[in-house]
Amino acid sequence: MAQKQKNEGEGNRTAARAYNTASEKFAKSGRVGEQARRAQQAVDGPQKPDLDRAERLGKSKARGEDPAVSRK
Repeated sequence: MAQKQKNEGEGNRTAARAYNTASEKFAKSGRVGEQARRAQQAVDGPQKPDLDRAERLGKSKARGEDPAVSRK
């Protein structure tokens, strides 16, 4: 049986630590370029309509565009 997760209050340090560790491991793995190419192929390939639909759905629930996106 799965262990019940302790409530850590505002933010989950355990999950954040696990995410940061996995992200760092992936970045150092040398697979970033390969995964970027696969993502580009998905965007340019037959998955494009599904990805566009998912993006529209996500944006429809957003409060607005992040100002950092348009900053240069």
